[in-house]
Amino acid sequence: MINETALVNLFLRYTAAFKCYDLSTVKQCYQLPCTLHTPDKVVYLASEIDLEKEFIQIFTVLQNAKISDIKITKATFNVSVNGAIDMCIDWAFIDENNKVFTDFCAFYHLVEIEEQFKIISVVSHELSNSVELPFNVSSKLLRMK
Repeated sequence: MINETALVNLFLRYTAAFKCYDLSTVKQCYQLPCTLHTPDKVVYLASEIDLEKEFIQIFTVLQNAKISDIKITKATFNVSVNGAIDMCIDWAFIDENNKVFTDFCAFYHLVEIEEQFKIISVVSHELSNSVELPFNVSSKLLRMK
């Protein structure tokens, strides 16, 4: 049985960390080594130093874009045979003028370690590539903000 509360809590912490550029909390959400895939590049993060450098760059882009809010608009997941979790989240990053700076979907591959989920891979795509997985936690993420 999947611990949905732990799954929801991971992304509540993750979203909150992005909103306030909290590198320490973001690091706690990942299991190293991990990979980040965007349409432009693939990054293999083998150490905390690698992770810090990558997220400092990401946070700098968000700060320069004057992001004022980050919203999850959809979140679904599925459990694999080995207990790993695949999750698809649709994101909207909102700027200070309340305009969408960017929206996209991201596929997360998660593992559970000591009753907490950790991200081991993220693949970001255009929003049109979003997939509806069997289990929906959108309402829980939206309600618990």
